Amino acid sequence: MNATDLVAHFAKIVGDKHVLTDAGDTAAYATDWRKRYLGTPLAVVRPGTTAEVAGVVKACAETRTAIVPQGGNTGLCGGATPDASGNQVIVSLGRMNRIRAIDPLNNTMTVEAGCVLASLQHAADEADRLFPLSLAAEGSCAIGGNLSTNAGGVQVLRYGNTRELVLGLEVVLPSGEVWNGLRGLRKDNTGYDLKHLFVGAEGTLGIITAAVLKLFPKPRAQATAVAALATPRDALRLLEHVHAHCGDRLTGFELISAICIELVRKHFPRVPAPFAANYPQYALIELSDTQGGTGVGEMLEATLAEAIESGVALDAVVAASGEQAKNLWGLREYISEAQAAEGQNIKHDISIPISRIGDFIDATDAKLARVFPGIRMVTFGHLGDGNLHYNVSHPEDGDEGAFIARSEEVNRVVHDSVAAFGGSISAEHGIGQYKRGEILRYKSPVEIELMRAVKRAVDPLGIMNPGKVL
Repeated sequence: MNATDLVAHFAKIVGDKHVLTDAGDTAAYATDWRKRYLGTPLAVVRPGTTAEVAGVVKACAETRTAIVPQGGNTGLCGGATPDASGNQVIVSLGRMNRIRAIDPLNNTMTVEAGCVLASLQHAADEADRLFPLSLAAEGSCAIGGNLSTNAGGVQVLRYGNTRELVLGLEVVLPSGEVWNGLRGLRKDNTGYDLKHLFVGAEGTLGIITAAVLKLFPKPRAQATAVAALATPRDALRLLEHVHAHCGDRLTGFELISAICIELVRKHFPRVPAPFAANYPQYALIELSDTQGGTGVGEMLEATLAEAIESGVALDAVVAASGEQAKNLWGLREYISEAQAAEGQNIKHDISIPISRIGDFIDATDAKLARVFPGIRMVTFGHLGDGNLHYNVSHPEDGDEGAFIARSEEVNRVVHDSVAAFGGSISAEHGIGQYKRGEILRYKSPVEIELMRAVKRAVDPLGIMNPGKVL
């Protein structure tokens, strides 16, 4: 069938109003969140059930039409944006937003791929449970996209990435067949664990339509603090100290450099400064406990007092109220918006072995400063799991456009250093279009060929999200 007939066939499957073809209607779906990529889809199709997704995919397989799966469209690497050919179909999962079941005794919830992350957090909370995945876009990102990119966030230290939070999946394969792997089992040793093919695959192997997710006991008490530090190495020493004294109660440990605080205070002055003085580095720390009361706060205060006394930390403040805790988290959560207000910057989402982070920052900062004098290093991230958002801003009085034009040079310095320190050029944002060429430099030919072999086996027609990852 030709393109017109195919679009008409989609309308029969999902209904006329759920097939969008006018440019005005498709624009929001055809542009990525950072406005870096702009595509032209043949159509945006919005199925409401797994059977409808399967019908759409089967029609695309029969006509060899490329499919771009899309959730909340909040990705940072162009992984859910079509090309400009006008021949690719966006399959948007936004209508598939039902929570199918919550099993408090099994500590699981079964949800559809279009559910917004914040709604899942709320549903778990109402069931007196915790779904711990938490990240900046949680008010608009969809769990299908979180699964497809193996999203991270601020509680990976305690609970793990999205991969560790999923027990089962339902996936529409590139043939249009449905694999129902919605099993809420923590032990299932019956061959290959197929769900891990699709988690982190960025829609290149199939469309995740539903998942069984892990739930956890709901915390009854939390304590939040910011510690002032001299160097990233001191932050690592503090991380070790807090972990040793607080164990699994440590749920978040975020590194924030001085310039991050400066930018937040400049562009969001309503966010209070944590200290009267300025310090080179900061750590945002959160403990949580299933036991109520003040014990966890007292534990954090005692732990930080000991860290100050031993010279690991320079100063610390522990939130005395929920409002103060919110303000301390605001220092971290407003960094990206403050950077955007300051101008364009060159972003890196990297991971380094935790023990080598201090050496990496020192070495890479020095290399960049030699090549690009006056640049500003806006470094922050999830120190507890080794994930840094290692962002580079133009000199304060420099030519922003000229600096951004040298992005490839900056990326080469950073990514080569990441590789030298045994790290990864993508920690939680994925590959998408943005880093597709980069992984060829840093993965071995054997690893790349294994990935391509999996792609050929699962998607022999090459219709699932082409031009992404590989």
